[in-house]
Amino acid sequence: MNLDAKTIHKIADLARIHIDEKEVDTLIPEMNKILSFMEKLNELDTSEVKPLVYMNESVNVWREDVVKQEISTADGLKNAAKHTDRFFMVPKIIEK
Repeated sequence: MNLDAKTIHKIADLARIHIDEKEVDTLIPEMNKILSFMEKLNELDTSEVKPLVYMNESVNVWREDVVKQEISTADGLKNAAKHTDRFFMVPKIIEK
C-alpha cells in the first residue's frame, strides 16, 4: 500500500492534527516505510503464539483488600488548620 498526499491529509484529519503542505512530502515516504514494515510483520506465522495479556507471567501478590480503622477521625483532624467534627475545611477554589 502506498500513501499519497490525499491519504496523509485524511489521516491528519482523523487524528485532529494540522500538517503543513511542506511536511506532506516528508511524511509520505516515512509512513510508507512504516506500512511496509507492518506488511512484513503480517507475513509471520503466529498460529502457535498465545495471545499476550500481560507482559510477564507474575501472579498478583498484593495483599487482600480489607477495611481497617488505622487512625481515628479525631487523630486525623487534630493537625488540620480548620475542621469540623468529621471533615477538613478548605478554601473554595472553583468559582461558578
